[in-house]
Amino acid sequence: MTKILAIANQKGGVGKTTTSVNLAASLAAARRRVLLIDLDPQGNATTGSGINKSELSQTVYHVLLESHSLMDVRQSAPQGGYDVIPANRELAGAEVELVDEEHREQRLKLALAEVAGQYDYVLIDCPPALSLLTINGLVAASSVMIPMQCEYYALEGLSDLVNTVKKVRANLNPQLEIEGLLRTMFDPRNALAQQVSDQLQRHFGDKVYSTVIPRNIRLAEAPSYGKPALFYDRASKGALAYVALAGEFLQRREGTAAPA
Repeated sequence: MTKILAIANQKGGVGKTTTSVNLAASLAAARRRVLLIDLDPQGNATTGSGINKSELSQTVYHVLLESHSLMDVRQSAPQGGYDVIPANRELAGAEVELVDEEHREQRLKLALAEVAGQYDYVLIDCPPALSLLTINGLVAASSVMIPMQCEYYALEGLSDLVNTVKKVRANLNPQLEIEGLLRTMFDPRNALAQQVSDQLQRHFGDKVYSTVIPRNIRLAEAPSYGKPALFYDRASKGALAYVALAGEFLQRREGTAAPA
């Protein structure tokens, strides 16, 4: 059965797209069939997967407007071993164009029914805002992964997102749950980061992944080469951290050992 995971945080700059791309590549390296959906008008998950967003004539925008199917739009990541539903700036127009449409919050969920069973995991990279696009991602998903930095303002954003998840679960998607919290851009030398990390573990318990994503220059460099870190520098701390995350994720979902 296909597992659909939204990767979301209303706060920007927390490593959400980095997590989407590198988790997709790491799961694919573990021989899982993976589809990555770029639901952010910035299209960073698209370019980070090696696809030129400026040359696209069909994107997730057309899927949401129901002029094309997911099958029409999907592409293979040149390096990474997973498929991509790409996005570009055109997607920003979907917010306005969908506002008066029926089932506007369920467009992505309905479109995904077409590829049900073709993938083990579908990852949805949501935009950094509580928008109709994010709502579509949360309605389509069975759970949400929350990447976050261990800093004070991140805690405030986390509270808002948890409330959003509760509202979506109450009104649109009763199956939605929090998959886990992922600590990103972590610097163990920072005392505040360690304090916030401790607070997260006390409050959320085993919802917090044991895997921690460090600050790593290779993770920052990889998107400019259109590659996940695993294919840019597989020995880097960032790449190894996402391989470890994929292993922990699979252990939770499938009870399997970490991927080699």
